[in-house]
Amino acid sequence: MTSRANRPNLHRTAYSAGGIIYRVREARIEVVLIATDHGGRWGLPKGHVNRGETAEAAALREVAEETGLTGEIVRHLATIEYWFRAGPSRIHKYVDLFLIRYASGDVCPQEAEVDDARWFSLGEALRLVSFERERDVLNKVADMMTGAGIA
Repeated sequence: MTSRANRPNLHRTAYSAGGIIYRVREARIEVVLIATDHGGRWGLPKGHVNRGETAEAAALREVAEETGLTGEIVRHLATIEYWFRAGPSRIHKYVDLFLIRYASGDVCPQEAEVDDARWFSLGEALRLVSFERERDVLNKVADMMTGAGIA
């Protein structure tokens, strides 16, 4: 049996980017969430930032890949961080999230990584999203939109 003290410290840092893509329909804000884990978890589209790629470019690329939608960056919203385990390693992940104004496309989930993708009202998204940090960012967007007289 290997003691904890003799095991190498296996941890690494990972960087991702994604966003809240939104549109206004009939005076109501709608956002897209993606489902993973066989539809059991709803969250924001996001993914790995490639070497030499900006967080903004990665966010737009990942949103397009995972949802089929294109948009324009409005602003940086937040950087969230969390730890998770991948085999014997602990991963410290940082995710830059952006507010993205919908421009074009139809929702089409990326088959390899996403179980579903759909437009939801902001209120529905707040109830459905599975991750507290992502809910916090959605709340920030709700506050921003209300303050701007959009919601």
